[in-house]
Amino acid sequence: MSAVPPEAAAGSSPAAPPTATASANTNIALIKYWGKVDEVQAIPATSSLSLTLGGTRTTTTVSFDGGDGAADSVTINGSSSSGAELARVSRFLDLVRSRSGITAAATVTSRASVPLAAGLASSAAGFAALAAAASRAAGMDLDDRELSRLARRGSGSATRSIFGGLVRWNAGHDDASSYAEPVACEMDLAMVVVVLSKSDKPISSTRGMRATMSTSPLFPAWVEASGKDLQVALEAVRAGDLERLGEVVEGNALGMHATMMAARPGIIYWLPQTVAALHGIRAMRQEGLPVWATIDAGPNVKILTEGARAEEVAAALRDRLPAAAVSVRRPGGGARIEDGP
Repeated sequence: MSAVPPEAAAGSSPAAPPTATASANTNIALIKYWGKVDEVQAIPATSSLSLTLGGTRTTTTVSFDGGDGAADSVTINGSSSSGAELARVSRFLDLVRSRSGITAAATVTSRASVPLAAGLASSAAGFAALAAAASRAAGMDLDDRELSRLARRGSGSATRSIFGGLVRWNAGHDDASSYAEPVACEMDLAMVVVVLSKSDKPISSTRGMRATMSTSPLFPAWVEASGKDLQVALEAVRAGDLERLGEVVEGNALGMHATMMAARPGIIYWLPQTVAALHGIRAMRQEGLPVWATIDAGPNVKILTEGARAEEVAAALRDRLPAAAVSVRRPGGGARIEDGP
């Protein structure tokens, strides 16, 4: 990504405030990330594998148009942010300011196409778009790996939304070694998203990860198992074996949630409808459909399937779960700079 245009020459009219617009899609982890060994640097306990989904973009405009020392202004989906939400964005912008030398406060306007805080990776798209827009507006010329590392500081999973398609996040051990990269994939993959609730989840991912790591007796075993799951998943991708990939994806998600449930007190994101969906997916698989479930930190269920049969799978799910919103998502592209706000 190239730097923003230089300021106007001396004697011309004042240059417009540094501004840029970027967008990014959400991603759904196939092999999960849950838990940070370094919260400040957002270094995860495990590496992970995800699929970036098309049609799930968050678009964000950043303008460094405020005075030095002024407060940032953040508007998300038409509502002004305050409290913890505003503080989180400002901390990220402080990182961009410290690296670029800009001191001005920022105006941030963002609009998401998926529900927020419902387990649909809205923060991944949000901070990937914010990282791309803010760094461009600040004149930083970052390559994709550098942008991935920057986005990670806003939201861990945002590091993966910089790239499209299948993406691996290397856990690493410090800022330089923890980044995402694309994974070659010839498989015809799709995800069917089943939205059972648009309500905010009862505990944030950050709090949930912290509690799971510190109190769940199953966490060390899950970390070890997840490393093995990643290798199996990558081997399945290389072999084009959807069934093997699906089995390890579903098992990894269930293992993560079992680990959360074993925390003290237990962390349960599922609703009764989540359990009903899981039973329905298992029944569909027994009937011959290529379907495997995965669930992030929330009640909503995503189904990994073959792209050619995704609409068939979605129709079957609508019959089984008439109250749910069911949509098909194909692999999507990574973060991009838009032509204008």
